Amino acid sequence: MRSLVAAIALVASMSAARAEVIALVPMVPPKDRPRAEAISDEDVAFVRQALTLFYGVEVRLLPSVTLPAAAWYPPRRRWRAEKLLDALAAARPADARFVLGLTAADISTTKGTIVDWGVMGLGSIDGTAGVISSFRSRKGARDARHARERLGKVAVHELGHVLGLEHCPTRGCLMEDAEGKVATTDREHDLCPRCRALLRARGRPLPDVTPPW
Repeated sequence: MRSLVAAIALVASMSAARAEVIALVPMVPPKDRPRAEAISDEDVAFVRQALTLFYGVEVRLLPSVTLPAAAWYPPRRRWRAEKLLDALAAARPADARFVLGLTAADISTTKGTIVDWGVMGLGSIDGTAGVISSFRSRKGARDARHARERLGKVAVHELGHVLGLEHCPTRGCLMEDAEGKVATTDREHDLCPRCRALLRARGRPLPDVTPPW
C-alpha cells in the first residue's frame, strides 16, 4: 500500500493542471487495526457521482492509501478526523483545488466539551480538505443502497464546508447539523435556498440537477 503523500504525488505528476478538480482518496486501515476493511467500490463510485452532479466539478479518483498512523486514537480504537484532514491537505495534488478522503473506518473529532465525538465526516471550512466515513452511514440502514445515499449526502455536506458553508438551521437542508444522529440525513435532499444563495454569492452557482437520492 502506497503512503498517502507518495500515492497522491504520483497521480498529480502524471496529470496536467486543471481548475476545480476534487481529488478523491480512498483510505484503508492497516490490517492490524480493528474493522480493517476497505470502503467499497460502489460507495466510492456513488460519492463520485454525487459530487460531480451536485457541484458540477471534475472528481478524480486517486489510488487507495493507508490511514496515517498519526491519526490513530488508541483509547477509542478509531481515527481522528482532524489529523486525517491535516494529512490530506498536506498531500493535496497541485492540480486539484480540493481533496476528499473516504474510509470505512470509524472516525472522530472533538466537539465542544466532548473530547472524542464519533462523526460521519469532517470538512475544513473555507479550506481544501474533507474526509467522510461509511461507518456510521450503515447504522440502522435499510440496505446497502440506503447507507450509500447517506454517505453521498455526507460528502456533499462536507464539501459544502470546504466551500465555506457553515451548518444551516433549516430542517432538511444538506448543511443541517446531524448532531450525532445519522438518521438526520434521511430527511435531507438538497441545499436550502439560503445556502445556494451563499454559494452563488461566492461565485459558485450550483447546476440545476436532480441529486442521485
